[in-house]
Amino acid sequence: MTESIGAAPLRHDWRAEEVAELFALPFADLIFRAQSAHRAHFDANAVQLSTLMSIKTGACPEDCAYCPQSVRFDTGLEREALLPLEQVRDAAQRARAAGATRFCMGAAWRSPKDRDLKKVIDMVQAVRDEGLETCVTLGMLKTQQAKKLKEAGLDYYNHNLDTSPEYYEDIITTRTYDDRLDTLEHVRDAGIKVCCGGIVGMGESPMDRAELLRQLANLPEHPQSVPINNLVQVEGTPLHGVDPIDPLDFVRTIAVAKIMMPASYVRLSAGREEMSEAVQTLCFLAGANSIFYGDQLLTTANPAHLKDLALLEKLGMAPEASPKYSDLEPAAAPSPEAAPQARSSRCGRNTAAAGAS
Repeated sequence: MTESIGAAPLRHDWRAEEVAELFALPFADLIFRAQSAHRAHFDANAVQLSTLMSIKTGACPEDCAYCPQSVRFDTGLEREALLPLEQVRDAAQRARAAGATRFCMGAAWRSPKDRDLKKVIDMVQAVRDEGLETCVTLGMLKTQQAKKLKEAGLDYYNHNLDTSPEYYEDIITTRTYDDRLDTLEHVRDAGIKVCCGGIVGMGESPMDRAELLRQLANLPEHPQSVPINNLVQVEGTPLHGVDPIDPLDFVRTIAVAKIMMPASYVRLSAGREEMSEAVQTLCFLAGANSIFYGDQLLTTANPAHLKDLALLEKLGMAPEASPKYSDLEPAAAPSPEAAPQARSSRCGRNTAAAGAS
């Protein structure tokens, strides 16, 4: 991972008490440290734009307590088969025209079958042909599957840890924490960049949030992309009705993530629809420098793209044109007329916590 001149060395040996001390800092001191760490690696006024599309929706056999796609919960979500290639290509074209630099595709699988992986590989190649970074989230991967995705040109693979190891079994029982770590290892070994974060607001303790970030920062290599999801509660899921996280605690989580993983993109993922512009602004100040950009995430609403652009302009910020860890051509200036996603009943319909696989 490239480091800026003068930046502190990246660490992979964080102790639990150190992380707790970061969370306990006075708010202004914490934000100052996070912004300073951010500026050592990134343009502080640039925000990377990603568009997320559900390419296969519902009927997932897992029991993730936050997810409306689980076959175990009655959330009224319509099941939909794998999308046709041309529909995905059309959505990618719209995303690029709207200023996105990365196109993320999510499929509600426990693990992809090889016949399905071949179709996803065709999608990856089609999206790259449109000049976008590619990311997929397909569930658990085997070693050979990761290698095939790398050979196809995949840039990022998303596989979240979700929460701390201690709280994990309260959220999901059909897949172990080690299963998730194994998939991340397969992805890293294949040479694919890692997108890995978690979800807050699930009833976890502050200690669980700290431990989630410690797990992420102590991986052999920091995830190049760290999505932080604020739970979007969906009726019919076990977590519907849980007490939400305090907005300032969410900002603190963003800031600590940036201090611990300063060279990583920290993404505001699910939950922005419920965030005020002031809270989003504090998140940017705390080092968040990536957002999901479009009218929907997977199955939950997201601020409309024109609203996002207006907020960035108000703050004197702008979409990032050239991704830090990619050699793709710079993105076009965002077009107000272009919608990041195709207007289809299938588009953008998936889990409450974006990219939470």
